[in-house]
Formats: sequence, C-alpha cells, structure tokens
Amino acid sequence: MKTEIITGIMAYGMSGKVFHAPFIDNHPGFKLHAVTERTQKKAAADYPGVISYDTIDDLIADEQIELIIINTPNYTHYDYAQKSLRAGKHILVEKPFTATSAEAKELFRLAESLGKKIFVYHNRRWDSDCTSIQKVVESGKLGQINEVHYRFDRYRKAIGPKTFKEEPHPASGLLYDLGPHLLDQAISLFGKPSSFYKILGKHRPGTKVDDYFMIHLAYPNDLNIFLTSSLLVADPQKAFVLHGSAGSFVKGRSDVQEEQLLKGMKLNNPAYGIEPADSKGRLTIMDEQGNPHVSYVDSENGNYIGLFEAVYQSIVNEVTYPVTEEQIIAQLEILEA
Repeated sequence: MKTEIITGIMAYGMSGKVFHAPFIDNHPGFKLHAVTERTQKKAAADYPGVISYDTIDDLIADEQIELIIINTPNYTHYDYAQKSLRAGKHILVEKPFTATSAEAKELFRLAESLGKKIFVYHNRRWDSDCTSIQKVVESGKLGQINEVHYRFDRYRKAIGPKTFKEEPHPASGLLYDLGPHLLDQAISLFGKPSSFYKILGKHRPGTKVDDYFMIHLAYPNDLNIFLTSSLLVADPQKAFVLHGSAGSFVKGRSDVQEEQLLKGMKLNNPAYGIEPADSKGRLTIMDEQGNPHVSYVDSENGNYIGLFEAVYQSIVNEVTYPVTEEQIIAQLEILEA
C-alpha cells in the first residue's frame, strides 16, 4: 500500500518555504524529495537530505518524483505544467492555474490522456474565514441569500519588486493575483454565475498593470455577488458581507495562517490557525416582528493541511479533489474576459 508521495517543489522562495514545504514535510503521506534553488542553497538547512537542483529541468527529470509543485511566476505555469505532465508527474499548480481557459483545457486533456492528475492550489478555501462563511451559508440561517460582498484590500502604493506581477506579462496585475482567490471562494460556494460584469482600474502612480478590480456575478435566483480588491485601501472594510431573506452575516478577514507561517510558527503549535477571540462574525437574524437578534459566530480553525490531504486522497484513493476542472475553467473565463 502506498505510504509516501515523492514530491518536488519548483521554487524554494517565499511560497515554497512558507506555503508548501512545511505541509509536505508535516503530512505523513508525502516525502519532500527535491527543490529548485538557482542561487542560494537554503533548503537542506531546513530539511536535511533534500536535493537542491540548479534548474527546473533537472527537477522535472528526476525519475523518483511523482508530484511536482509549480510555484513559479504566473506566466510560466502553462509551460512548466505541460513539461511536468509529459515527464509523468502529477502537478499541484499555484493560482492562477494558467493565463487563459484554452490553456487550462489543453492541460486537463493532456493530463487525462497521460493518466496524471492536476491540482490547483487554492489554499484560501481552508482559511478560517472561508470555512466560517460556508458554515453559516449551509446552516440556512440567512434564508434565501440575495447579496454577497467579498473584499480583499491592501495598501501598497509603491510598485512591487516582483516583475511578473507588476509588468504586463500574461496573467499579471491584481486581477490575476487576488482575483482567483475571490472567484474561487464565490464559485465553490454558490456555483458558476449566469453572467458577470468586470471593472479594472490603475490607480497607483506609475503602475503598468491593474491594481483595482470589481467583478459582479449574477445568478438566476436573483443572487448578486460583488468581488472587490484594491491596493490603495488604507482602512480595509469588512471582507465578507452576506444578506438574505432572514438576516445578515458580516465578518472581517482575519485568518492568521499566512502571518503565522511567515513568522516561522510550526504546524504542531496549538495556536496555529486559530483566529483572535475578537474576530468572530456577526450574525443578525430578524424575527417575525422585524426585531433584530444579534449573535456572534465562532470561527472555524484555518488549516491548509486540508488541501494537501485532499491531494493525497485523490492520488492514493481516487477521491475527487474539491477544486474541480469546471470551477477552474469558469474562473479563468471571467479573468480573461
């Protein structure tokens, strides 16, 4: 019986070091076998025995590797995904999966023909925020939901150093950076919209790419979802606002995993993934007389290990990975429009 999936990580920068390696190392179903480090060789200090390749081609050519994590710049995803699949690897690809839906469809068909699996890394489904919203929606307490607002705001006036995000490459700009997160959270919970409308903006001095977007998703049951993100918000608003026929739910974005991981917190720390006590969502339910009744909903614990468990179960036990091809195609059709 298979016990370990031999895994390679294409880049051991911030995302490899923070979002991938700790989970691959922590999960008993994976073995971190190799990474790519073009210049500084740091992975072996964190994970003794790991192989550090100089090039991505060397990593792909390693016959022991069964799963490759593609965490390279957005515009490289299609090329590296294709090479990895043809080399006989399963792939876990960071968002956005590709720049276009046509590229995505081609890769899914290629994987199918080769008997390999594609997984798209949408870790924020395992945010405490996202799982809390799902719990409230599925409880039915809001009644028929008619309006939803998701926001992801930051204040970053300066042009960032990552050129693949700031130069007009394929899949650059804020839309392709944070848009996939918001679209995935909306589509995974409410399904594919019947229509959409999108606005992009460039507001930072000297920007070459969009740093603002608003996407309106319309559904046939009179549900309207608004996804908004900006890099010029000094006072972030509530990130999640849901209104229904029976009440409303409001919550701030307060998942702590990224902050904890960046500070080096270990996954076995009892505090990992637990939001501050004052981060509870506010649930307001109206009674038949029109009087509001307010309560506060405890957040679910965030834990990105759930994504890696889903990858493991798909490879070993053929369990369907929750981020589906159909959802990814729907997401990319909106991003590329």
